[in-house]
Amino acid sequence: MAKLIEIIGTVLSGEWGTDDETGDGIPVLRTTNFTNEGVVNYNNLVTRIITKKNIEEKYLRKGDIIIEKSGGSDKFPVGRVIYFDGEDNTYLFNNFTGLLRVKDQELWYPRYVFYSLFANYKRGGTRAFENKTTGLHNLKIDDYVSRYEVVEIGVTEQVLICDKLDKLYEIIKLRKQEIQLLDDLIKARFVEMFGDFRTNEKGWKIKTFTELSYLITDGEHATPRRSSEGIYLLSARNILNHYLQLEDVDYIDQEEYDRIAKRVIPQEGDILISCSGTVGRCCSVPANLKFQMVRSAALIRFKEEITPIFAEYMITSNYLQEQINRSKTASSQANLFQGKIKELKGFIPPLELQNQFADFVKQVDKSKVAVQKSLDETQKLFDALMQKYFG
Repeated sequence: MAKLIEIIGTVLSGEWGTDDETGDGIPVLRTTNFTNEGVVNYNNLVTRIITKKNIEEKYLRKGDIIIEKSGGSDKFPVGRVIYFDGEDNTYLFNNFTGLLRVKDQELWYPRYVFYSLFANYKRGGTRAFENKTTGLHNLKIDDYVSRYEVVEIGVTEQVLICDKLDKLYEIIKLRKQEIQLLDDLIKARFVEMFGDFRTNEKGWKIKTFTELSYLITDGEHATPRRSSEGIYLLSARNILNHYLQLEDVDYIDQEEYDRIAKRVIPQEGDILISCSGTVGRCCSVPANLKFQMVRSAALIRFKEEITPIFAEYMITSNYLQEQINRSKTASSQANLFQGKIKELKGFIPPLELQNQFADFVKQVDKSKVAVQKSLDETQKLFDALMQKYFG
């Protein structure tokens, strides 16, 4: 094993500079440019005026590793890393991040050092080096770098390991792109069949959600008594567009379920909407799923003139999302109250057309299931190799 501090030497601190009003300043990477996959996201890149001298060594070069010094949350620790493979001597990094640069690339392949740090973060290895302040998690970076150890092997073997992992990552990325293309295909088909709701060029009848539904309600207002296992208790975080996320979920027992069920019992085909935090995500309730929900989730039971799959894509359309954004509260955390949901305006195409669209979605979903299976298998292999090589 080799100490990280011996591999990289001093951790370089970032620069922030001053506001750039012309856009001619130096592009600076921030923690918002970090991704959970360890690659740089160049969206929302900022430029800054930096007049400090003697910063040439801080300009990023291919193979540099940037580490997050401040950020994270109770669920996601600080200490993410990204691998820089952009243009040399063009970008800087801000003061919430630090630069780790391999000193001797004849002994250490930078990509291998990155993967070691990336694997350590994924298994929660940075939590022991967190220092929490109000609203922020800070990484005790000097302590971390001086104590962290990298498995020491020959550089040729390091390169071979990284080549394997990189190939698997490219397959993972390709599968994700395929799923996105299939999602885009459904959206395009929806517009083709039902037109632009902003102009309502096809002349569909319009009604409020109150008129279109039998029931609109939100989840339990009192704090439910949670259990370590049992029946699902869903919140806004579990509602994603067109599916439920059930990996990070709370539970209640049968007694608590019965108490809440006096208010509402969710049924197959009901529509769930996230109404706190990231509002407006929605999906339909699948068959044979027993659950209750808290106040951050809302439920709509549409009348027979609206089918569940059409309802999902109508709500996620640009026009309905614009209505939702205008209706949500503008506070520290956005909320969409059920009174505002009732005022939303929906469209009523013929049921035959809605059913044709539903059939199309089901066919595309079969392709998505196959691609997702391949993605899951590749991800498992990637994770297994990371475990094998880096513990």
